Amino acid sequence: MAVNTSRWVVGVAAVALAAAAGGAGFYLFESGAGEPGPGRVAAARLPVPVTAVVASRRDLPIYLTGLGAVQATLTVGIHSQVDGKLQEVRFTEGQHVKQGDILAKIDPRLFKAALDQAKAKKAQDEALLGAARKDLARFQSLALKSFETQQNVDAQQAKVDQLSAMTDADAAAIESAQTQLDYTDIMAPSDGRVGVRLVDPGNTVRATDTGALVSLVLAQPAAVSFTLPAQMLDDVREAMKRGTVEVTAFDQNNKVPISSGTLLMVDNAIDPATSTIRLKAIFSNEDERLWPGAFVNARLLLETRSNVVAIPPAAVQRGPRGLFAWVVTANDTAAIRAIALGPTTDDLAVVTSGLNEGDRVVTEGQYKLQANAPVTVTAPAATADRSAQ
Repeated sequence: MAVNTSRWVVGVAAVALAAAAGGAGFYLFESGAGEPGPGRVAAARLPVPVTAVVASRRDLPIYLTGLGAVQATLTVGIHSQVDGKLQEVRFTEGQHVKQGDILAKIDPRLFKAALDQAKAKKAQDEALLGAARKDLARFQSLALKSFETQQNVDAQQAKVDQLSAMTDADAAAIESAQTQLDYTDIMAPSDGRVGVRLVDPGNTVRATDTGALVSLVLAQPAAVSFTLPAQMLDDVREAMKRGTVEVTAFDQNNKVPISSGTLLMVDNAIDPATSTIRLKAIFSNEDERLWPGAFVNARLLLETRSNVVAIPPAAVQRGPRGLFAWVVTANDTAAIRAIALGPTTDDLAVVTSGLNEGDRVVTEGQYKLQANAPVTVTAPAATADRSAQ
């Protein structure tokens, strides 16, 4: 019996401990250690971090940029105009030359001999012409006294006319021979810079050779040929009507300005294959930074918009109802504004309606926003860097 009583006491004690453990768990759940009960108040929404800038009024230049290539004002392949041995080269590769400078010489001996021969032939014919004219004068004098027939007089006159024509032909032959001799001096047709010599002295050159002795390039001034979308044609033509259109040439990365010039012309037809229009700008290129054949970015100043509200393009969003921007209200909450845009540059977009000067527009963090959501605003990285300096 004593044994049975002790077992019952142990069982009652185990039940009591289990009940105590269950009560402690219920207390912990009800006190909030688990999920919040229906009576708990939801925590307030945390502010969304965004980057914002202030919409400001400014004079905004509107640019159009197109990829183009530098062209020389003049490019000439220097060829020999006569056949002969290249006797001498008088230029240094890469040298600046002036119009009329002798670049090379062809062996002139055969051409000088031809000129001397033409001069001798003319002298011979002139002597014959002089004798024929004297005979004609005698025939005419005898004919007046009826000692000579008119037929002989006419024949002598024809001989004089023939010899006179031969002397004219001799003069033309002398001029041709002189020209051929002059061609043995190969001269620069204009100012410019010569390139790499392609034929060495001692080689025989011919007027029919397709290859040039050297190329001559005039790059002062230089031109830049570039393209723009065809839909920009009317805007460009209107800008040209207002006056001179400024064009700036930038490097291939479109960061470093190389030279400033003006728009020279617009091509007379649109390329239907690419729907682009070709334009040409002219640059003085006094420092020769524009090198023929180089690719550059041509930035054309279309117009300058005065006193317009402008924001970064990153602030512009597109939705089912059109363009909009997120703005930060006075109490630091987010709001949506429908906007309309004018011209857009790489850095700024003109806002024609929907925003006012001084409005804070969100440029980063828009994807987290909802209407009336609280926000914390930070300045753009570039602005923060300038403030720290």
